Amino acid sequence: MKPSPLHPSPLKALLAAAALACAAIAPVAHAATPAEQLAGYTAQAGAPAVPARGQQFFNTRHGREWSCASCHGALPTQAGKHASTGKSISALAPAFNPERFTDTAKTEKWFRRNCNDVAGRECTAAEKADVLSWLLALKR
Repeated sequence: MKPSPLHPSPLKALLAAAALACAAIAPVAHAATPAEQLAGYTAQAGAPAVPARGQQFFNTRHGREWSCASCHGALPTQAGKHASTGKSISALAPAFNPERFTDTAKTEKWFRRNCNDVAGRECTAAEKADVLSWLLALKR
């Protein structure tokens, strides 16, 4: 049988199936705005975000050595410095660093890592929404 769009060659069919399988396994970085990511966390939390609660979470130690502010500063509108390594960290507030919270995969990676350092666990969707809502409230 001659290959056609309805009956592709076995090799093309195998390659297409492999590509679909890889796409299902590998997370794709999704470009987003900080507001879109906030909307996602708020929807997951099932309640509105509270910026004041986000500021409090950011500046409080949660039974660990550091708070978010330990590296990002109490007002994360300027560059911070990692408390342990001394590595410079660019401003966290999106109004002061437009690249922040524009990639869903990166946002999740850093929330997971930093929440573990600060709280010893992953943050809840409500905590992420609160922190992000506060960061979005910081304007120039």
